[in-house]
Amino acid sequence: MIATSTVLAIALVLPAVGQGPLHFDRERLGDVTYEAASAFDVSNDGALDIVSGGVWFEGPEFLVEHKIVDPMPVGDYFDDFSDFPMDVNGDGYPDIVTGGFWGNTLRWEENPAGRDEPWAVHVIAKTGPIERCCFYDIDGDGFLETIPVTSPVRIFRLKRDSHGCAQGEFEEFTIKQEGGGGHGIGFGDVNGDGHADIAFAGGWFEAPADTWTGEWRWHPEWNLGSASVPILVHDVNRDGLADIIVGQAHDYGLDWWEQGKGPGGDRTWTKHSIDTGRSQYHELVLADIDNDREPELITGKRYWAHCGHDPGERDPIGLYYFDIDNGRFVRHTIDYGPPSRASGTGIYLWIADVDGNGWKDIVAPGKEGLYLFRNLGRL
Repeated sequence: MIATSTVLAIALVLPAVGQGPLHFDRERLGDVTYEAASAFDVSNDGALDIVSGGVWFEGPEFLVEHKIVDPMPVGDYFDDFSDFPMDVNGDGYPDIVTGGFWGNTLRWEENPAGRDEPWAVHVIAKTGPIERCCFYDIDGDGFLETIPVTSPVRIFRLKRDSHGCAQGEFEEFTIKQEGGGGHGIGFGDVNGDGHADIAFAGGWFEAPADTWTGEWRWHPEWNLGSASVPILVHDVNRDGLADIIVGQAHDYGLDWWEQGKGPGGDRTWTKHSIDTGRSQYHELVLADIDNDREPELITGKRYWAHCGHDPGERDPIGLYYFDIDNGRFVRHTIDYGPPSRASGTGIYLWIADVDGNGWKDIVAPGKEGLYLFRNLGRL
């Protein structure tokens, strides 16, 4: 039996004296086992709600459950790997953009203006298997693009009118396939030229000055293995050069790759291990959850990622945050144990202050259940 409210004191290693660990209150929501979740105001009543797969839970108590759709079940999975809020049709109510590996489609689910009724499902494109969808402002116009993790690499831009109002349709853009695609993807300015590049397990695409008409240049500069989704582009050691943080989604390991400069000015990459003893670091998020104005790395194990066939899949699962500290990563345990009583990250977790106490909380889905970790700060 899983306790519905357990206060967890959570540090393996304490940070600097006087700082102390964060504390979280853990709550399981319903009995759903979808692997994606998000938090947004479904009904425009001013309270954040929590969405996961086929249902949403009314905030702020999250006790009342409403149906959205019936995601296609496939063995231990559901064909739903994103649940991202986006007002696709411009009616003022956030819809959901998602996709999955077996349905071979990118789709959006239409919010019925917050009413308690099923949501209409619209196919955006037939894409083939989607490992997960990612969302990033690729062209710097202030609006997020949708990037399903597929091969070839496709970017979907929501059509908007001259006032920025969404029109309910997407434009599709495909990057010339020299590299990229497959497992693992991330976004950020790798070379410092002011444009958002795209990182993959085998290298990165350099963005042109014009996202939509220029040529994307492929740089096969690393091999990140079974890379996490996402790969994080972040200046870890604050030297002005973008580094890479990557987990092994289907193996052991969590690392950061330090960007440097060779004698001729060429880029170099040096691998540093963060954690070698845990596996299935599939989902990574950067967010300031301790209110120090610096991002922490929130990650953990995706439970049963390949239904028992990956290294370490039968190890205990866990949810962690790491202080980055210029490359000296310090791990803090939020939850750890067997899946009967602990939570990992799923494939798509969410960070938001759902209860309005000034500390960002963690919504953690997965095959082991949907959990809300309320951030209580430093007690």
